Amino acid sequence: MLYVILGHDAPGTLKQRIELRPQHRDYIRQLQVAGRLVIAGPRPAIDAVDAVDPGAAGYHGSLIIAEFDDLEAARAWAVNDPYNQAGVFSHVDVQAFVKALP
Repeated sequence: MLYVILGHDAPGTLKQRIELRPQHRDYIRQLQVAGRLVIAGPRPAIDAVDAVDPGAAGYHGSLIIAEFDDLEAARAWAVNDPYNQAGVFSHVDVQAFVKALP
């Protein structure tokens, strides 16, 4: 089943986020290599053409949609995300997801 993992950045963690980005991406790539990743990316704190790099505005957090055996497996994966382990995320929501379109 698919699950949405929505990480919410803690205030003042932009520097940590940037430093840990390679480890975070490597962790997500494991899902991609296993054929379980649907989509993943950051949620910039600004709505602008150059939101890919929002600069000092930072991010609200991250969104990941991936396939897991069950809710507990998705939660366990989220707990071990380097951003979560280091406190970049203040909290993480993990919820079942049903892809309806396209």
